[in-house]
Amino acid sequence: LLGAAKLLRGYQSKLNGTVKLVFQPDEEGFTGAKAMLAAGVLREPAPQAGFALHVHSGTPSGLVLCGEGTFMAGCTLFRVTVHGTGCHGAMPETGVDPIHIAANIYLALEELVAREVAAKQPAVITVGRFTGGDAPNIIPSSAILEGTIRFQGGEAPNIIPGEAVLEGTIRTFDRELSACLLRRIGELAQGIAAAYRGTAEVCELASAPPLKNDDSALDLSTACAKELFGDASVYRLRDGGMGSEDFASYTYELPCAYLLLGAGTAQEDSRYGKPMHNPKVIFNEDILPRGAALHTLTA
Repeated sequence: LLGAAKLLRGYQSKLNGTVKLVFQPDEEGFTGAKAMLAAGVLREPAPQAGFALHVHSGTPSGLVLCGEGTFMAGCTLFRVTVHGTGCHGAMPETGVDPIHIAANIYLALEELVAREVAAKQPAVITVGRFTGGDAPNIIPSSAILEGTIRFQGGEAPNIIPGEAVLEGTIRTFDRELSACLLRRIGELAQGIAAAYRGTAEVCELASAPPLKNDDSALDLSTACAKELFGDASVYRLRDGGMGSEDFASYTYELPCAYLLLGAGTAQEDSRYGKPMHNPKVIFNEDILPRGAALHTLTA
């Protein structure tokens, strides 16, 4: 986008309007676009359309992927907090084990999509964080001798903590389905926790809706890509994936097109092609000028 800014400045006399360049704060946390909208990014002046571009590892370098319709899934980040009663691991009957409760909640979430979502309706629930125990609890020897130990939790293999936490994502192509699944996660968590003498609460951390590409905006950006790079360098997709994108919030406010730009495969270079969020991913940065050119011509 910085490259496009430099190019657009050079062609400023040929522009018949105003171009807004919008970066993406907290794109991964799904709060940036909503904050930008609330701050008035689409006002004074109000844009007629929006275009976005993202590099894509595992796709041949320079190939432009153009997804039709609802191209990416919506994502809801959630947290399940389970409350129990800490105790010594040798005497679990004297407490309420939140790790045991959380493990049962986790297993129930694995069943939720299989038994409550139609087989032809894409939905994925993934738990990516599971923790139990509080800050390390150092017990003074005097307390052990005096018998005044109070078990409030702690990070130790012989202590049952007072709390466990699950965090994960819900991904669907239907905002109503996502809301329904979040509600059901809450009902399951509370019911399972109550059955084992504990309590649980569920909250939404952040969310992004499904991303939908406007047909006219997509046609325009596709035509620009073909003009720049040739027909063979552009590929239209009818089916998107379950990945999510903060830019999706803009697609409900004005016509938008969101494209992916291939950043290399392992066949091209053994360094390339790792999954997008793999810690060893390396992008072919030679494609960056193509992205700048595509932004510029589309504007």
